[in-house]
Amino acid sequence: MKDLLPSPSRVFVAGHRGLVGAAVTRRLVADGHLVLTKTRSELDLRDIAATASFLRDTQPDCVVLAAARVGGIMANCTHPVEFLEDNLRIQVSVISGAHSAGVRRLLFLGSSCIYPRLAPQPIKEESLLTGPLESTNEGYALAKIAGLAQVQAYRRQHGASYISAMPTNLYGPDDNFDLQSAHVLPALIRRFHEAKASMSEGVVVWGSGSPRREFLHVDDLADACLTLLRRYDGDSPINVGVGQDVTIRKLAQIVQKVVGYSGRIIFDGTKPDGTPRKLLNISRITALGWRPSITLPEGIAATYEAFLTAQQ
Repeated sequence: MKDLLPSPSRVFVAGHRGLVGAAVTRRLVADGHLVLTKTRSELDLRDIAATASFLRDTQPDCVVLAAARVGGIMANCTHPVEFLEDNLRIQVSVISGAHSAGVRRLLFLGSSCIYPRLAPQPIKEESLLTGPLESTNEGYALAKIAGLAQVQAYRRQHGASYISAMPTNLYGPDDNFDLQSAHVLPALIRRFHEAKASMSEGVVVWGSGSPRREFLHVDDLADACLTLLRRYDGDSPINVGVGQDVTIRKLAQIVQKVVGYSGRIIFDGTKPDGTPRKLLNISRITALGWRPSITLPEGIAATYEAFLTAQQ
């Protein structure tokens, strides 16, 4: 099979300081590629003209679009305009800029939240746009769907070798642990850590604890991204997950054990649960030879260690 990303290639990772971008950067460097980066203060990816100019000047062989405005239920519910508009601007800017600069290869990273709220489980790629979205993150999901459509449009109209991947819930060492905007897993790590430090009697977790979620360590995602860049050139988005899920209740218990907190877990049923279940069918990417390797307890333990190091 022809390698679609021969080493060494020049790769611009948009969003290299984020959870996903940092992991993808590490993986690309380990594979011998030259990674190009720009911080947010150096280049606002929402600026179409500036982004296009940067890409024309640097002429990367490949772009990995990992930059995005992301957050948990609270952040999505509070700032739907920013989640919709910022992500639309970033995507239009980077993808159109890559095409105008003659970039040969591009990987757009979407999210499993693009799928209908009640999609059949495990979710296949064909479920896209077959039902209503989860209302608590609709703005973000619509933006990601638009990015996927933009990639497909460039493939169909211009023959661009651009592809999309739909990762499940991600976590890892560079995660966002801010309680106002964090996703569920890093938020739990911080809550249990702070409860342990303050010797609190209990930790409150939003919702009933019954929704099921799938969690992929970001280093496994980075490995999957390299597999896709090297081996995949199809029109359809590709799911990236682990193929199994856990309840939020079970997740909280795992985090509690890793952190070493001995108090109670209190589920607040007045808060939203979000989508009841979101498990991805990963048969397409496993057919390419990729499989995840980091178990959830192992990954959470490593993430907690990184959190502790960052606090020092």
